Amino acid sequence: MEDKDRNTDMEKKTESEAENGNVAEKTDTDFITEKIKQRPVNKKKLLRRTLITAAMAAVFGLVACLTFLLLEPVISNWLYPEEEPAPVELPAETEEMLPEDMLVDDSEMVPEPEQEVQLQDEQIEQMLNRISLGAEDYAAMYAALAEVARNAARSVVTVTGSVSNVDWFNDPYESSDQTSGVIVAKSEREIFILVNYEMLKDADSLMITFCNGDKVQARFCKSDVNTGLAVISVTETDVKKETLEAVTAADLTGSSVNSSLPGSPVVALGSPMGNSDSVCYGIITSYNTTLNMVDAYYKLLTTDIYGSKNASGILVNMKGQVIGILNNNYNSDDMKNLVSAIGITQLRRIIEQMSNGKDQAYLGTYGTDVTIEANQKLGVPYGAYITEIEMDSPAMVAGIQSGDVITGIGEKEINIYSDLVNALMELKPEQTVEVRLMRQGPDEYVPMEINMTLGNRK
Repeated sequence: MEDKDRNTDMEKKTESEAENGNVAEKTDTDFITEKIKQRPVNKKKLLRRTLITAAMAAVFGLVACLTFLLLEPVISNWLYPEEEPAPVELPAETEEMLPEDMLVDDSEMVPEPEQEVQLQDEQIEQMLNRISLGAEDYAAMYAALAEVARNAARSVVTVTGSVSNVDWFNDPYESSDQTSGVIVAKSEREIFILVNYEMLKDADSLMITFCNGDKVQARFCKSDVNTGLAVISVTETDVKKETLEAVTAADLTGSSVNSSLPGSPVVALGSPMGNSDSVCYGIITSYNTTLNMVDAYYKLLTTDIYGSKNASGILVNMKGQVIGILNNNYNSDDMKNLVSAIGITQLRRIIEQMSNGKDQAYLGTYGTDVTIEANQKLGVPYGAYITEIEMDSPAMVAGIQSGDVITGIGEKEINIYSDLVNALMELKPEQTVEVRLMRQGPDEYVPMEINMTLGNRK
């Protein structure tokens, strides 16, 4: 009986488990037949998020670009520092032996009998009488002059300044002016050219034509208000390799203050006749005319070469050395067409400054040297004698007067006017310096010291 009841309970239990299994099985599979509903799309919200994402991406990109542009040069210079180009330094003037330096010391000479001296003079005269020059000799001499001109012409360029404008009918047109320039220096990156800037100061663009015909755009560097000259430059990477090999910097080691200059042969090239690539031969007729300018002075070389009143270019000696820059603006009224030049000796320092892009210290004085006669008879002390003061110049503001004799500026001692000019070349605009001078009193010259600030000559 008990076994029967036990079997009955087990069967019920089995049936109950079977029913529970069927329910669980049904529950686990019900999701397969259920339909999943998607959330409705909010188009406005989606569009707003898309626009915000795009805007943030654009802002991020812009910030990244600006950061790269600003930091890239800094990082590049930090990782690969770029060396500053070496300053332009023009070679010093070559010392030339004067005729009087070639004379032998009389104390070392053994006197010759008078009869032997007379015989030597007669022999020299006979030799000179036997010399005769034919057409071939003249051709050879001019060939030698032409060779000097050809070598020097490698440093001569033509500068064209173009100006864009409109006429009365509002039609655009372009005008241009030309002048000759000279290559004064070549650095690792640039070629520097000295040119008469008065003819090109209104130009919108500058074009350089080298001796081989190659043309390159140039940029303005610095100008000198006294002479009207300026230095312009050309980037070497813009110049063809064959052109770099064809051109050369001019030899600026010539002297324009040598007493042997009068009568010496010279070659004028550039535009002495008013047109490019013209060449003239002649001699120096004078070299001692002084051009007094503010805080400067220059020597004017005159020649017997008849050329254009607008001549430009260079004057070279027989060694091919530049001794002057052509400029006929300072000729007298009866010599308007005779080619003249500003001496290179006084120009060399200012050319160097302009090539390096340096501003010039401005004092505002005109002056001259104190002569021996003025010193001995009138008691004028040696120094830079001031003949005139420019209106509203630093010199006038500081109280310097005409008739003062400047004997020192800064650490430099001034004995002649050129000492003052050279001292100003070494000073900087806006620099405060001490000027020592002598001023005439009732009985004698009285020493004075003035502290002043130099200006900027533009």
